[in-house]
Amino acid sequence: MKSKTVKKLVSILPKKSGRNSSGKVTVRHQGGRQKRFLRLIDFKRSKRGVEARVEAIEYDPNRNAQVALLGYRDGEKSYILAPNGLKVGHQVMSGPDSDIKVGNALPLVNIPVGTLIHNIELKPGKGGQIVRSAGGVAQLMAKEGNYAHIRLPSGEVRLVHIKCRATIGQIGNLDYENVSIGKAGRNRWKGIRPTVRGSVMNPVDHPHGGGEGRAPVGRKYPVSPWGKIAIGGRTRKKKPSDNMIVKKRK
Repeated sequence: MKSKTVKKLVSILPKKSGRNSSGKVTVRHQGGRQKRFLRLIDFKRSKRGVEARVEAIEYDPNRNAQVALLGYRDGEKSYILAPNGLKVGHQVMSGPDSDIKVGNALPLVNIPVGTLIHNIELKPGKGGQIVRSAGGVAQLMAKEGNYAHIRLPSGEVRLVHIKCRATIGQIGNLDYENVSIGKAGRNRWKGIRPTVRGSVMNPVDHPHGGGEGRAPVGRKYPVSPWGKIAIGGRTRKKKPSDNMIVKKRK
């Protein structure tokens, strides 16, 4: 449903074209997108114990999921990620006493085992950080002591503190994966510039460059312009949160 954007909840998203504060390109293949407004999404669901009515389901140009505009009884408004099945006119609430129904946000300790959830916190009170894209859904598998076992969309099973909050249901816009870009210009509207293959460059520009005609890459495996493994190499360094992974995604 279309609705007039609430001015207090949007700001202009500045264009950076992949450049840092010095003006140097730090992320390649970015630039030239359409002007966008940034919707301020309430990932924390900070309005606790107050019922809100869904006033509209809107398109958000900054994410593949849709957003729902909530109107609270005291007149305050906020955006949340729109779960599948949430309609205009539905009532949602945040807080430990909320019902187990789509769109409500609760601490994991108050959510029954087996429930489908999204927008999950990793630190209590920080706001949802994982399972936020279109069609995304995780499942609460078990609870042991102060931690809950959550199966993520990738298949990974991770420990999350039971005081962390999550929202009930699966994120909507499930058909997003079937969208066809259709033409190169649509990617340019999104701010994605062309990617040139290394094999058609000169040796001075890329390790795959050079050779007569179509030459193989000349290495055991494809590499980036800076010589790092591009396919199959490990990119994740050892992080303190690795010990929270019960089952890896692979």
